[in-house]
Amino acid sequence: MKKLLYTSLFIFSLISFTAKAQYQPKDISKEDLKKAHHWVDKTYRSLSQDEKLGQLFIVALYTNKGEDYINQVRNIVVNDKIGGLILMQDDAAREINLVNEFQQKSKVPMMIGMDAEWGLFQRIATAHKFPWAMTLGAIQDKSLIYQMSAKIAEDCHRMGINWDFAPVVDVNTNPNNPIIGNRSFGSEVDNVISSALSYSKGLQDNTILAAIKHFPGHGDTSTDSHLDLPVVPHNLDRLNTVELAPFKALMDKGIGGVMVAHLYVPSLESGKGIPASVSKNIITGVLKDKLGYKGLIITDALNMGAVANKYKPGELDALAFKAGNDIMLFSQGVSEGKKLIQKAIEKGEISQSRVEESVKKILLTKYFLGLEKYTPKDPVNINSDLNNDSHKTLVQNLYANALTLLKDDQKLLPVAGKQVYYVPLEEAPYQTFANQLGANVTVKKANEISTIPAGSTVIVGFHKDNSSAYKPYKISAESKKILADLTGNQNVILNVFGSAYALKDIDISKVSTVLVSYENNDDSMTATANALNGKTKIWGRLPVLVNDQLKAGMGIDSIPVSTVNTNTTVSITSKQ
Repeated sequence: MKKLLYTSLFIFSLISFTAKAQYQPKDISKEDLKKAHHWVDKTYRSLSQDEKLGQLFIVALYTNKGEDYINQVRNIVVNDKIGGLILMQDDAAREINLVNEFQQKSKVPMMIGMDAEWGLFQRIATAHKFPWAMTLGAIQDKSLIYQMSAKIAEDCHRMGINWDFAPVVDVNTNPNNPIIGNRSFGSEVDNVISSALSYSKGLQDNTILAAIKHFPGHGDTSTDSHLDLPVVPHNLDRLNTVELAPFKALMDKGIGGVMVAHLYVPSLESGKGIPASVSKNIITGVLKDKLGYKGLIITDALNMGAVANKYKPGELDALAFKAGNDIMLFSQGVSEGKKLIQKAIEKGEISQSRVEESVKKILLTKYFLGLEKYTPKDPVNINSDLNNDSHKTLVQNLYANALTLLKDDQKLLPVAGKQVYYVPLEEAPYQTFANQLGANVTVKKANEISTIPAGSTVIVGFHKDNSSAYKPYKISAESKKILADLTGNQNVILNVFGSAYALKDIDISKVSTVLVSYENNDDSMTATANALNGKTKIWGRLPVLVNDQLKAGMGIDSIPVSTVNTNTTVSITSKQ
């Protein structure tokens, strides 16, 4: 019996290793694989111990912090021989020039990363913004998400970026989550998995590494880990079925990186207040040993308050490496961290084989990403290359496919050719929507609603500030009252240009038609106007549980059917 158990465990470990090996390019030949490992072994042997330890660190590069800061980064690249950079705000051309310079100074080409969940716009304001994950979660055709991340990969290559720290696979079950929210594909595990898989494949099929985050799951938190340490209080059954489920499902799909969060999870870590990012029980015990993950394990940014307030720079890096991370991201103390890791090796607290394991993983990934030889990038025309009509067309199609029609009781759609009134509410711009709706639309301000004839069709737009993914979604009492007043004697179409969570405490029982657009920007407003005018199909589904009436998966298909002179719409109520 014991022999059978050992055999079973051995077979399981082989299956685990094969199925969950780290990222490698599609259709790679045995010969190319042999070359890759030869390069890794040769490069590893050529590195001093100090250079090996340097591979474990990624530091931040900003271009909006002045030349003194850039010189500090330059010195770290040269003196500490670090493994990579994470590009932050904000000048794309300057970043390209600096990356070219720093790569030339590096014995081993550096991995260049960026948080580009919604494209390079997340860090480069001149780039084109792609939809947030919550919007993508509403899309039923997941191949569109693949198209989006493939385009992001193209933009990454243009900048010399090799690693997009995305997608977020946190299951957002907490509407009050201050840091995940719009960055999650939703509250349903299966939808998060299918959306994240399409996103990851779009990157990695185009030779940009993905990183699923934030392990072991940041979706049900009410604290921002940039400021303090959030707690995930759930038991193991809940963690396995919700928080951990996307990671378990995606790890055997060759996804190159897992980013570990600064979270306290008592069910997985018995030490009080120990963040997952420095927990050996969680990283080595769960992620590596139990789940069998073989790819790169990287910390969340080490400058975040959840850990930076508790540990000293360098000390934090050494703890993170001891716990099982391969890479310390956004390190605040590279030279101190290297010294402390080396001391731990000399004391026997960390084995040299552990260093070899991580460094060789890093080197192999660099080879697979084409970094065995670095080709400089050209900064000329970078802003127009990151923001042009090809981006706009794709993005408007994504917003069109995300639009979610929750009800259309009086069949008010489409509105093309009808006299319609439009009342914009809340704090954000709305003019693009008004312009795109057409000449038959009359805009009325909130204080003018009494002048709208009774029985009219009135579009009420809740335009929320989407200048960042973290803005509040709640609707003001004043806007709620105006909506209620209009439903008394008008046929109302409520259009939410913001999170679906905005409907959490809105009475829509007397509202004929409710459409969620998820975001408020020129692309989303143009896509929405086209849909309301019957030019495009509406078939998105709610990605989150909003309240007892509005559950994840709800939505109505509204399909435009063209005849010679008329646009009509067929509405099909979906099953939940």
